[in-house]
Amino acid sequence: MTNSPSPHPLDTAQRPAHLRSHTFHGLAPGPRLLVLGAVHGNETCGALAIGQLLQDIDSGAVRIERGSVTFVPVTNPLAWQLGQRTGERNLNRNLAPSAIPQDFEDRIANVLCPLLDAHEVLLDLHSFHTGGAPFVMVGPQDNRGALEPFSHAASEFQLALHTGPHRIVEGWLDTYARGVQRRAARPTQAGTARSLALVTNPNYGVGSTEYMRSRGGYGVTLECGQHDDPQAVQVARHAILQTLALLGIAPLPLAPEPAAREILRLVDVVDREHPGDAFDQEWRSFDAVRAGQTVGRRHSGELVAAPQDGFIVFPNPRAEAGQEWFYFARRRA
Repeated sequence: MTNSPSPHPLDTAQRPAHLRSHTFHGLAPGPRLLVLGAVHGNETCGALAIGQLLQDIDSGAVRIERGSVTFVPVTNPLAWQLGQRTGERNLNRNLAPSAIPQDFEDRIANVLCPLLDAHEVLLDLHSFHTGGAPFVMVGPQDNRGALEPFSHAASEFQLALHTGPHRIVEGWLDTYARGVQRRAARPTQAGTARSLALVTNPNYGVGSTEYMRSRGGYGVTLECGQHDDPQAVQVARHAILQTLALLGIAPLPLAPEPAAREILRLVDVVDREHPGDAFDQEWRSFDAVRAGQTVGRRHSGELVAAPQDGFIVFPNPRAEAGQEWFYFARRRA
């Protein structure tokens, strides 16, 4: 197994040396919103939508009157510069400050985490590899458990409803925890000590929204569509405007919540164990599967089947060995 990104020619002098953000303070008190784009470098819709909003604010078409909003168009500038998902590792995993940073993403985290600390609400804009409709990801119900204690579920769910998509997905962190346990139990794994430590760390599932919740705030991850779909930019723009309206930061019309909604819960994550593992067909996110239906085949010839009726989420036919191949979801009871 390898968790290292493909080699790239950038030496230290060519790599980005700063993280750019734009903050606007209203003259009346209000909430503090953070909007992130391009946490993954090949997910461009958030950065493009933020660029449009910055122009709208500068022109006066959008007025920031209450609280504050900070935009980070490109959250991982090395991955953006390389035009790929990661720089030296996945920024949206193991997100935490590092006393001794070991890679570029650790250094970004040492700037990004204090920025998250300084805000109350997060909108993180992403896109996905294969086809499918936009959806929004939320955290747990209010709880005092050890994995992800939380007390803002109602506000977070309201934010999710106003971002636009009718499909809401939950269950991220506990699904990840099960995947990490299985990974750690594998008898033999290839890869560097650093990569193995990352993918078997209980903190592996912690990204921007999970970190925000751990600091007392709340936030959602909006998956705006397929990477290259031009409509994804409009999905991201609509979500930013609606979030500004919902929080009262800008005097904008608030669209009604979607009349129909579908809530799915992630229940499992399946890793690609070998480069020869292959899907049986070109899956799209939220393709329905029946219990026992073949999803793919291992290099060994072993079939990988759906454990029950449900849906394929985030299928990645080019996942690196040892990393997430696809997720499995069910409708929430």
